[in-house]
Amino acid sequence: MSEQPHEPEGAIAGTGMGGAMDLATSEATTLEGTPGGPEGRPRSLWSDAWRDLRRNPVFVLSALFIVFLVVISVRPSLIASGNPLTCDLAKAQDGPRPGHPFGFDGQGCDVYTRTVYGARTSVTVGVCATLGVALLGSVLGGLAGFFGGVGDSVLSRITDIFFAIPVVLGGLVLLSVVTSNTVWPVIGFMVLLGWPQISRIARGSVITARQNDYVQAARALGASHSRILLRHIAPNAVAPVIVVATIALGTYIALEATLSYLGVGLKPPSVSWGIDISAASPYVRNAPHALLWPSGALAVTVLAFIMLGDAVRDALDPKLR
Repeated sequence: MSEQPHEPEGAIAGTGMGGAMDLATSEATTLEGTPGGPEGRPRSLWSDAWRDLRRNPVFVLSALFIVFLVVISVRPSLIASGNPLTCDLAKAQDGPRPGHPFGFDGQGCDVYTRTVYGARTSVTVGVCATLGVALLGSVLGGLAGFFGGVGDSVLSRITDIFFAIPVVLGGLVLLSVVTSNTVWPVIGFMVLLGWPQISRIARGSVITARQNDYVQAARALGASHSRILLRHIAPNAVAPVIVVATIALGTYIALEATLSYLGVGLKPPSVSWGIDISAASPYVRNAPHALLWPSGALAVTVLAFIMLGDAVRDALDPKLR
């Protein structure tokens, strides 16, 4: 009885064309068990988006700047040791000097310190307004799109009314009667006029997602409305909301500065880029530095959030793949 030859570790697999392909046992096992990629995990929209974002220099640069902005908003004393409310009229409109690289404004306040501390107001207003708008708009729009009927029709008519209100004019009317000197009236106004946009986007996303086969299968299996909405529809309908909210964050920062510039947003002694721009405008010829630095900080911040939103949109849009 002849002895069968011993099979080597590298198996010889026929190619179907008269040739052979040398496969090691471990390689063959790997090829058979990679449904989602080389790491054995299934790929998803979010994993693909994160991979693209990490390779996008626009996202990396804008994200690094935003992280820096958040850090100095939480701890402005890390890079500015002075007090933004300490002023000396003897130094009014003076230019840069050692220890005061941005010079002084019309009241003798250090422009560098006020520019650093002004980031706290802008970040607070932008983040809180965006979270409020996204939460309120997503809930109302998602429920209207999922259940439809009379509630959907009423919500559509309400959003049409809010879209007809000019934002700046509405701010002039509503905030002119507010006496509070905190950021919360400004945030409340932005949420009041900003939720209809997110609501309409969330409604359209939910209507599109609820027509998919996996939703119909979950409904046929007896899943409750809350489970279908939270487990199956929301994760697949939230991407457009995230994109619009990210871009809108920069818009809310610019809107706060605009309202403060017009005198109906934040008011002194609050520290805001809009307040500093308004105060420096009358003597821009004598002390342009007092206007340049807060204006530049505002422009770069808004641009960073817009660039971040554009990068997120490109990563989450399947049509661009």
